[in-house]
Amino acid sequence: MALLIRFAIIALIIYLFYRGVRYLLDPKRKLDEAYAKGAYYFYDDVKNVRKNFFITYKGALFEGEKYLGATNHAFEVISIRISARDVAELQGFSKDDFSFLEAEIAMNYPQATIEWQGPIDDLLHN
Repeated sequence: MALLIRFAIIALIIYLFYRGVRYLLDPKRKLDEAYAKGAYYFYDDVKNVRKNFFITYKGALFEGEKYLGATNHAFEVISIRISARDVAELQGFSKDDFSFLEAEIAMNYPQATIEWQGPIDDLLHN
């Protein structure tokens, strides 16, 4: 009986350690933390085209929708639409900030054309 209790305690310790490591390495938690701090973080599942990606930068949260299409060599993401979650958070952003974000997105999706939604598009094309 004592051996069984020892085994259960060891299994519980291993399980709690495993859950703790998974929590610390969770990209969604890192996104939330970067958003709260106003830092840059790119959260994306590159292998899953159906999942949107999220970028936090300077206290603003952006969501990007990926669209798959055919290129000369393969099927890849060819179009991305990005929108801000809250337009009020864009105060103080400049064209250089959006150029930085486009460059970061282009590193993961070089074939994609990027289209900004809402007032961001107005700023970039004026």
